[in-house]
Amino acid sequence: MQPLIIRETAFHWGDRTYIMGILNTTPDSFSDGGQFNTLEAAIQQAHRMVRDGADILDIGGQSTRPGAETISLAEELSRTIPVIEALRRELNIPISIDTIRAEVARKAVEVGADWVNDISSGTFDPLMLPTVAQLGVPIILMHLRGTPQTMQQLTDYEDLIPDIQQFFEHQIQQALNLGIPKTHLILDPGIGFAKTISQNLDLIRQLSQFRSLDLPLLVGPSRKSFIGHILQQPEPQQRVWGTGAACCAAIANGADILRVHDVAEMVQVCRMADAIWRY
Repeated sequence: MQPLIIRETAFHWGDRTYIMGILNTTPDSFSDGGQFNTLEAAIQQAHRMVRDGADILDIGGQSTRPGAETISLAEELSRTIPVIEALRRELNIPISIDTIRAEVARKAVEVGADWVNDISSGTFDPLMLPTVAQLGVPIILMHLRGTPQTMQQLTDYEDLIPDIQQFFEHQIQQALNLGIPKTHLILDPGIGFAKTISQNLDLIRQLSQFRSLDLPLLVGPSRKSFIGHILQQPEPQQRVWGTGAACCAAIANGADILRVHDVAEMVQVCRMADAIWRY
């Protein structure tokens, strides 16, 4: 796969694992809702993640936890755009905008975001893929069934991995047809999104099967409920060790990017796992 160059960062896929730090500017995200929903707190957390070794910052203003309600466009813009503007003045790190709305993606890129992370792969907003093509930025295509309100009732797959591959093949072709270059596509199998506990584990075990699509793979297990269930740990912020184990397994099976809350800890996990499996 060809490397992706964003600002001063060159993503050489396969050489090492890259860390995407999660920055939720929301009051209701499942793990850190309300912690960083002021401009000052968000900027401080972003700087902390950069110091801890994040390669990318992923900024989102709409919670996608199961059952989350959709906020207005104006509210999402007010939660994300000032943060991106402020961070771009201070940092040169690649910034991702986590949104399902084309208008939010456009405004975020205009003020300094470098790529788009869409949990719907462009299926919720028909303007998303055309907008990304026009902006000339990369996009993360994630697998999801239904919406955050309905997804946990939509876990009945005929065959999990082939079904997700078929979804990806369709969305990849849609993107290519609109002029988005293949080098601008990243795939996320959607851990925790319309997946049962056993399906999440199968996704990590069988991640390498998505290599046939010849695109970088992002995995986001961080603090998720399947880890809490296995560890009998109801508090998301106490799932760091379980997250580390999931991340390590994902690296062993071919993950290129890990989307995480606990940057410092997962940087260490990545360095050790990369030393074992990549070199």
